Amino acid sequence: MYICLVMSNDREDVNWKGFMKLKHWVNWFIVLIITSATLTSYCVLLLLCALFHVALKEPLHLHRLHKFFLFLGLLFISVGILGISLHWEREWPAVLLSLQATAPFLHFGAVGGLVLLSPFVFQGFHRAKTKRSRLMLAAVYAAVSAAILLCPLLIRSPCLIDHSDLPEKPKLIGHRGAPMLAPENTIMSFRRSIACGVTAFETDVQVSKDRIPFLMHDEDSGFLRRTTDVEEKFPGRDFNLSTELTWKELESLNAGEWFLQTDPFGSLSQLSEKDKEEARNQTIPSLLQLLLLAKHHNVSLLFDLYSPNQENHTVDTVTTILMSKLDPRLVLWLPPEERDYVKKRAPGFIQIYDNEEDMFKGGGDHLNVQYSTLSASEIRDLRGQNVTVNVWMVNDSWLFSLLWCAGVSSVTTNACHLLRDMERPNWVMPHRMYTPLWTTLDVLSVLMMMAFYFLQRKRPCCPRNVPRKEKEKVFSWNEKELSPFLPAV
Repeated sequence: MYICLVMSNDREDVNWKGFMKLKHWVNWFIVLIITSATLTSYCVLLLLCALFHVALKEPLHLHRLHKFFLFLGLLFISVGILGISLHWEREWPAVLLSLQATAPFLHFGAVGGLVLLSPFVFQGFHRAKTKRSRLMLAAVYAAVSAAILLCPLLIRSPCLIDHSDLPEKPKLIGHRGAPMLAPENTIMSFRRSIACGVTAFETDVQVSKDRIPFLMHDEDSGFLRRTTDVEEKFPGRDFNLSTELTWKELESLNAGEWFLQTDPFGSLSQLSEKDKEEARNQTIPSLLQLLLLAKHHNVSLLFDLYSPNQENHTVDTVTTILMSKLDPRLVLWLPPEERDYVKKRAPGFIQIYDNEEDMFKGGGDHLNVQYSTLSASEIRDLRGQNVTVNVWMVNDSWLFSLLWCAGVSSVTTNACHLLRDMERPNWVMPHRMYTPLWTTLDVLSVLMMMAFYFLQRKRPCCPRNVPRKEKEKVFSWNEKELSPFLPAV
């Protein structure tokens, strides 16, 4: 369940992978969350029921239905971990990164759980039949307790800093506009992102058959199917490349109805009827249309260029940008192909790199990487060298808070309307406050566990392990003792 919650930041990727496999758009992430939440709730309730049985000294017998659902939960976890490891291994660094945001609070919760479970552990310890069983139980519990109580020594979070050391809030870059509030890569979406206060648009550029650059993310076998009505408009035709359609054909497609039908982010309830009608009538924009919008609002433009012919299409894209008269300093050039040509023809463009090696080799000072690529210390080192660091894809507040504390320059996001309203990170705590806090909590928990131990030790134990002969001696009355109560014969 924890992994699913962490993955909520990348829920669009989950749905995208499902679409690429099945060619049908379904909100697979919601299915994943509902399944994991159901199994988690069931297992927690079953555990609480088991603890009550132990507390009441009742035998614990699992019904076959419980065994089936526990097996189902184990199977779900195993398949999930295997699937992430094989097809989405980049999510594991995100899970480790999330611990920097949650570890202090997970520690507090774990200490509380340790104290609450200690009476049951000590009960089992005092009732153990052999000395070996006692030693094994004591060793395991001591090891677990030490790991939980001392884990703050290993917690390293960028948000464990003084409030005065908090860096400036990262700037926001609208990923394909504001895709939670409007269909992605449409003029409506980019206008919505302007209202969020973004400093740059992030988009995806492809080139049509008649060499007109336009905005579209999907390519190859999924080209146009997810976000347009291409199958209804051109039945029987299978498009895989942008160069198979003219701009007139592309412009005739509806690029908004899918948003209302699928509700990809579960955000339709935030839209008015007027907004929904506007979304329904969106079409595929040309790059020139977006450039004119960026020019009017003085917003930068960052984009990928998807093309089977990078050389010619780079020329078409640069020509379109120069024709728009947009300030060259607002163009953030990311595509690595044909970079030398771009530097010569448009020296005013800011060159963006996706790795440090190419950036330093090319003499650049702008880096654009996935949020789990760099550690907090690496981000601080780069910022110390006056490198502008943008990370993608940041949608959840916990991740934005963590990167804010680390000092990133900007983030690319689907949720600009949510991050815009954050005035401070979710939490910031100085070390001088955190250290005495967890130390005091640990000391109090140890004292409470010691109290539980001695209470369990003084409590009389049920004589279940008394030998049979002793039981007969204690509980059986012989005939002579019973004779005063027997009727006379």
